[in-house]
Amino acid sequence: MKLSYTEKHSKDVRFTIRVTKQLFSKHSKFQQIDVMESKEFGRFLTLDGLMMVTEKDEFIYHDMIVHVAMATNPNIHRVLVIGGGDGGTVRELCRYDSVQHIDMVEIDKMVVDVSKKYLKQTSCKLSDPRVHLTIADGLPFVRNKNDAYDLIIVDSTDPFGPGEGLFTKEFYGNCYTALSEDGILINQHESPYYEKYAQSMKRAHRRIAETFPLCRVYQAHIPTYPSGHWLFGFASKKFDPILDFGPEKQAQWNALGLDTRYYNTDLHIGAFALPTYVKRLLEEPEQEATR
Repeated sequence: MKLSYTEKHSKDVRFTIRVTKQLFSKHSKFQQIDVMESKEFGRFLTLDGLMMVTEKDEFIYHDMIVHVAMATNPNIHRVLVIGGGDGGTVRELCRYDSVQHIDMVEIDKMVVDVSKKYLKQTSCKLSDPRVHLTIADGLPFVRNKNDAYDLIIVDSTDPFGPGEGLFTKEFYGNCYTALSEDGILINQHESPYYEKYAQSMKRAHRRIAETFPLCRVYQAHIPTYPSGHWLFGFASKKFDPILDFGPEKQAQWNALGLDTRYYNTDLHIGAFALPTYVKRLLEEPEQEATR
C-alpha cells in the first residue's frame, strides 16, 4: 500500500509527499504530532497536519532565522528561543562561541522528546550546556523579563492553536521589555502568497511595527512550506540589518568561518529586497490588515 502526506495550502491547493514509513503518530496535550520518512525529503515532522521541518530543507529556515541577527550584532550573548522544539534554531545558535546562554521555551514536551529520538539532525545540540530548556507557554514566560536577552527568536508554529498567543501585541510588547537596549527580535512571519497566511503575516508585522522603532521583513525560499515563499520579521531597538551591515561587519562574520548552506553575507542584504506585492501587503492600512 502506498502512503502519502497531504497538506492543505489553500481551499484549492494541496501539497503531497510520498511517504515510505510512518515513524511516529500521537496526540499530545496540545496537538497531533507525526514523524514520517520520505525518499525526497528524508524524515519530516508535522504538527496538526502542518509541515514543520524536513531533513532536506530545514537548513534554509534555520540559517535564516538565526544568522541574519547574529551577523547584524556580533555581540549577542544571551538568547531566548520561543518554540523551536525540533532543535534546529538552537543548533545554529550553538555554532557561535560568543553565545553564552540560551533559554529555550517550548510548550509541548512531546515535540522535544520526539525530535530527540527521530530528528537527530536538528536536535543534536539540545544537550549543549549553554541550553536551558523550559517546558512552558512562551507568553507568560517572557512577561516578567526585563533587559534579559540580546536576541529573542520566535520560532513558533502558525498563529492558531498552541502558537496563537505568540502573535499578539501584548507578547511583542513583553519581548521589547525583555530585550537589552540593542536587542533584536526575529519572528517567523508566515507566507505572503496565500490569503490565509498573508493575513497572519500582516497582523504580526503590524503588531511588531507598533512596538519596535525599527522593523523590517526579509524572505527565503523553503520548498516544503506553503507556496515556498516564506518571510521573517526583523525588529530592533538599535540595529538596522541593512544600514548597520557594512563591509567591516560582513568581514567580521565571514572571519568566523561558519559553513552555512543557505545564508551568506551577500544574501543577507538581498533577502530584504522584497517583491512589490509583498511591500504593498505590508503597507496596507490597519483596517485592511486585520479584517
